[in-house]
Amino acid sequence: MLVWLTPARARVSRWLRAIGIRTRSLTPTERLGRRGERAAARHLWRAGYQILGRNLRVPMGEADIVCRAPDGRTIVLVEVKARVVGAAPSPMQRSTESAVDEDKRRTLRAILRHLGSHNRWPKHARRIDVIAIDFDDRGELRSLRHHQSAVTP
Repeated sequence: MLVWLTPARARVSRWLRAIGIRTRSLTPTERLGRRGERAAARHLWRAGYQILGRNLRVPMGEADIVCRAPDGRTIVLVEVKARVVGAAPSPMQRSTESAVDEDKRRTLRAILRHLGSHNRWPKHARRIDVIAIDFDDRGELRSLRHHQSAVTP
């Protein structure tokens, strides 16, 4: 059983707004991240993945998406990186994927271990994927790249 903290918080936030209590709005960076996560979840679903959870908070961080691969046996933790790129990106501009540095990889491994032990997945194969999403200046999806096993567990 997965721990669902963020969706519950979203329900509470909607309820508070419905009765007239204002909640904190998302920053532009948070909105971009949410759009990227929605696009990634849609891509995974269309590719045959079963989404088990989104924005799962654990003591060491947050898992953007946790899903079961189309093979039905592999548990996949997906890190989503999204950014806006201009019409003509400069050659010096780093790739979206490069944001997953060694510290982030270490954190992702710890999150996957934690989720595996708390959800009793010892017999399941596990992997960590990265989905990099580029949006253009108008907010349209420009490219989506899915890197399977991008981080070794």
